[in-house]
Amino acid sequence: MVSKEEEFCSTGIKELDIQMGGGIPLGSTVLVVGSSGSGKTTLCMQFLINGAKRGERGVFFTITEPLFKLTKNFEGFEFYDKKLIESGMVNLIDLRIISERLGLDAEKYTVEDAGALLDILKDIAEELNVKRLVIDSITALCYRLQTKEMIRDFIFKLGTSLAAMKCTTFLTSEVPPRTFRYSQYEIEEFIADGIIFLGDVDRRGDLIRTLQLIKMRGTAHSRTKFAMSISSKRGIELTPLLKS
Repeated sequence: MVSKEEEFCSTGIKELDIQMGGGIPLGSTVLVVGSSGSGKTTLCMQFLINGAKRGERGVFFTITEPLFKLTKNFEGFEFYDKKLIESGMVNLIDLRIISERLGLDAEKYTVEDAGALLDILKDIAEELNVKRLVIDSITALCYRLQTKEMIRDFIFKLGTSLAAMKCTTFLTSEVPPRTFRYSQYEIEEFIADGIIFLGDVDRRGDLIRTLQLIKMRGTAHSRTKFAMSISSKRGIELTPLLKS
């Protein structure tokens, strides 16, 4: 009999896992949606670090931020363990450098370019035997893919191949502030298995970060909106958002 732990990928954020009945179904592709400063990258890094502490290797592909900036931003968090990076349990890779080495156009990809990049991502995931993968951000990547057909094909093939490896994937999706939408190109959300929406609410002049599960295929889940704080000690912290 398969145990619940073998069926689900725990985010390591207790309140979030509870909302999904134990975690994210293994092999899912999840959109982490929000505007600038909403906590997308922090949530993704915490997801990888928590996985590494459980013995699950992960990889973080960045497109919009240099690696030295990425690591510097996390040095103040207690959950961030530099030894996990140095040991290769969490691998940080600049996707722009890979694109340059492949000789891809920095601004737009052809169908052949997209295929080459997809093969590289799959090869890296297989070679490192990762169980958790992050692309930050899918919005920047989709910008280079140009057409909805290419975007659909890329995300579908990536998700299918990673799911076969039982690798759970987070794709960050950037949206304008104070808008209830899930992607720039309005296609990513239909291919993704899950959506975690990071927004905010105005309370007497203060902007309170929020987190809400919009969908998660393969498990019953809550759609309750939570107040989300980011502390240096615990990282992402969730508490029920009072309506009044």
